[in-house]
Amino acid sequence: MTRSAHTRADATDLVATTLLTRASRLTRLLMRSGDRELSRTEAGLLSTLLDRPRRITELAATEALAQPTVTQLVDKLERRGLVVRERSGTDGRVVLVSISPSGRERLDAVRAQLRAQMREAVRELGDDELAELAAASETLGRLIEALQQRVNA
Repeated sequence: MTRSAHTRADATDLVATTLLTRASRLTRLLMRSGDRELSRTEAGLLSTLLDRPRRITELAATEALAQPTVTQLVDKLERRGLVVRERSGTDGRVVLVSISPSGRERLDAVRAQLRAQMREAVRELGDDELAELAAASETLGRLIEALQQRVNA
């Protein structure tokens, strides 16, 4: 897309209608071509737990999944030794889920594999396309931060 070929409204519409679908498809393609140590949903949940331990209800809201689905997912990850359930130190009624050292290692391995796949894929791009994609990646990071602030507000 060149700046002269599209108005701001056209560019806004293009991003709004294609970015999510394309980003999701890219993630699916990369996750499918890997060793499949973790599903996209499992990797997403483990990534969320990197920040801090969370309640099942909070994980359900953050991951946009039903609470029973998250409970089953946590059960599965716990059996594999990737997460740990613990009682809250401040409220013994509250159960918190945290990522285990094995979960961190597994997530790190999957992320390293995804980065390697991306490096391989972008090697085929021309210099201009690579520069555009790098700039888009930076812009996407800023967009994510802005959306995160809105969600947390």
